[in-house]
Amino acid sequence: MTIGTRRHYKKIRGDIDIMIIRILATASAFCLIAGAAFAQNYPAKQVRVIVGLTAGGTTDLVTRILAQKLSEAWGQNVIVDNRPGASGMIGADLVAKAAPDGYTLLVTPQTSIAVAPALYGKAPYDAARDFAPITLAGSTPLLMIVHPSFPPKTFAEFVTLAKRSNERITFGSGGIGSSPHMAGELLSARLGIRMNHIPYKGEGPAIADTIGGQIPVMFANLPVGLPHVKSGKLRALANTAAKRSPLAPEIPTVAESGFKDYAIATWYGMFGPAGMPVDLVNRIQRDVSRIVNQPDNRERLTGLGVDIVAGTPDELGAYLRAEIARYTKVIKETGIKAE
Repeated sequence: MTIGTRRHYKKIRGDIDIMIIRILATASAFCLIAGAAFAQNYPAKQVRVIVGLTAGGTTDLVTRILAQKLSEAWGQNVIVDNRPGASGMIGADLVAKAAPDGYTLLVTPQTSIAVAPALYGKAPYDAARDFAPITLAGSTPLLMIVHPSFPPKTFAEFVTLAKRSNERITFGSGGIGSSPHMAGELLSARLGIRMNHIPYKGEGPAIADTIGGQIPVMFANLPVGLPHVKSGKLRALANTAAKRSPLAPEIPTVAESGFKDYAIATWYGMFGPAGMPVDLVNRIQRDVSRIVNQPDNRERLTGLGVDIVAGTPDELGAYLRAEIARYTKVIKETGIKAE
């Protein structure tokens, strides 16, 4: 091949490269414009929000408030579809495999997306890759509650008893992998002790057995446990969140008792399938943030014990990765298994 021929081919190759770059740039610009237009016209039909837990719990109630207000804001029906099972993984899997068009969304606590995959040893989805984080709507503190006959009157006294006792202290929760269950396991790991966990099918039966004295200790979501503390049927030793709840300012946090690196709450994250257009994700996040910060909605949510967050998609993505790492570590260290 002569020098002139080589130069000719180089010029052709260079022209082709420039053409490819222009085509890709045009396609990229078209996708951005199309994505922005799609987000602007969304939703054009009914939106389904999956909850992988039974109706009536705090996650379900929070989701129904959001769905009602989004329906009003969007002028389209937003329905809540409860798909319980496998610690929420059945519902989460439906969303992971849905079209990334924003018409199938997920609202979930950490149970199905940060805990269950590690607890079961496998999941039909990759929690870090198969979902598009939209927003962390808020979180609810947990209470460590005990039967009135339980000797410790404070969390510090509980720690002394737990470390001195030759027998494991039993605690109950609303189910394996639930936030209350993980609160107890994280506390055990933090204190260097092992407690005996009794899982129930829901917080109601666990509360009943704690009131009846069948189990001495329970971790419960604040809206579930607080009424029984207020009535005197149970006693609260601590709030597991990072700060005291305005609904129960008299109940100190675990951190205030000297365990500053311990904090856990039930959080409510909204996700879509991976691959959703960025403009659409941002549109939904802005709408949810505006709704939860409206005075009447804020009052309803805080009345349920929810601390409003309404963070950005990037913030939820980073938080999810940290939560996956935290729960995977404690599940591995304690050897917890789904039963």
